[in-house]
Amino acid sequence: MKDKSKSKIEIQLGEDELRQVALFAATCARRVLPIFEAACPSDHRPREAIAEAEAFAAGNKRTATLRACAWAAYAAAHETRDAAAANAAHAASHAAAAAYLHPLATPHQVKHVLGAAAHQALALELEARNNSTVGREQLHWAANLASPAVRSVLRRLPSPAQGRGRFSELLNELDAELRR
Repeated sequence: MKDKSKSKIEIQLGEDELRQVALFAATCARRVLPIFEAACPSDHRPREAIAEAEAFAAGNKRTATLRACAWAAYAAAHETRDAAAANAAHAASHAAAAAYLHPLATPHQVKHVLGAAAHQALALELEARNNSTVGREQLHWAANLASPAVRSVLRRLPSPAQGRGRFSELLNELDAELRR
């Protein structure tokens, strides 16, 4: 049984920082949107999620539409049978969800910051026939894209757990690079 008396650790998180994280995530997701759209040309849910994330990053408020678009892109990821396209849709979902990063310092929150970048790297890696060099190159691209605000937010969160699978490997690799 968990001890509910333990207090949760909260971090300071400004609105501008949330917008910077959302912009970073949306930029990563937009990079692989063509992969999803090639596989599912009539499904606009990932495009709409990225657009909503970009609108939030540009100053719009967090809305129910933004949250719904995140969930819709997530559903799109699970409905396609193409692994690269699914990762592209997951990147879009993470982009829209980045606006909902909350100030509780948990390892899960790292996915709100870096999930879109890790999924875009995996989508491009899969598109290149599982070429792990492509995945590493994409992580390097994302690391260079990350603003000081994105890095600062990340450094306030605990490192993610080492999970199973290539997504987790990419997430942890990018996390380690951005904390340097």
